[in-house]
Amino acid sequence: MKQRKNCPGLVGLVILATSMLSTSSQADDHGAETTWDGLVEIDTNEVYRAFADPDAEFGGFTSVAILEPYVAFRSNWKRDQNRSRSRNVRASDVERIKQDVAYLFVDVFTEQLDAAGYNVVNYGGEEVLVLRPAILDLDITAPDVNRAGRNRTYAASTGAATLALDLFDSLTGDLLGRAIDRRTARRAGGFAMRSNRVTNRADARREFRVWADQLIAFLDMHYVKADSQDSNRDVTGD
Repeated sequence: MKQRKNCPGLVGLVILATSMLSTSSQADDHGAETTWDGLVEIDTNEVYRAFADPDAEFGGFTSVAILEPYVAFRSNWKRDQNRSRSRNVRASDVERIKQDVAYLFVDVFTEQLDAAGYNVVNYGGEEVLVLRPAILDLDITAPDVNRAGRNRTYAASTGAATLALDLFDSLTGDLLGRAIDRRTARRAGGFAMRSNRVTNRADARREFRVWADQLIAFLDMHYVKADSQDSNRDVTGD
């Protein structure tokens, strides 16, 4: 196999990470919703809304790269938490939680994609599909802020978040598709249970796994896995 090198262009796709997340759209001549950046809305029951470039061909990709997610809390989340809690949420807590959420998202998506037979890489280049995730309106019901004292919180829902996932051709930078969905992590049976960092992490992992599996289902219909590509190269000797 040829040795691949890291591609600086992959890092460049992170710039202005939220600039492509607008869902504003207008109907084209056939009644389909089209975004300002040329994507056409597609019918799906899996996520809230999904868009794709009608000319995009996903079958040419053999690897997937995942950019670091952009994470943003819902408006006034920190203020509302501090009004209702005896232990204040600090700016350092907000940054730590955002980093933890971003790391967990990449970890879960990498784990699920790898288990499904997809080649996950950390470089850009030919035949690499780039995922640019943004986790928006993050609302954690009972964040664990590690303060002294005993302050147990019980909740039936540990939180909610909206995922906006853009798909790019890493070589050309072309935007190929976008999915937008919101999920709420609810406890089984709707019962209030103690919430802490461990339970929050477990619930977030479960919801991220649902999103990852939805992406995999889409890729399974349109995408050529790396192992089949490698087999073709072995047979042809390329």
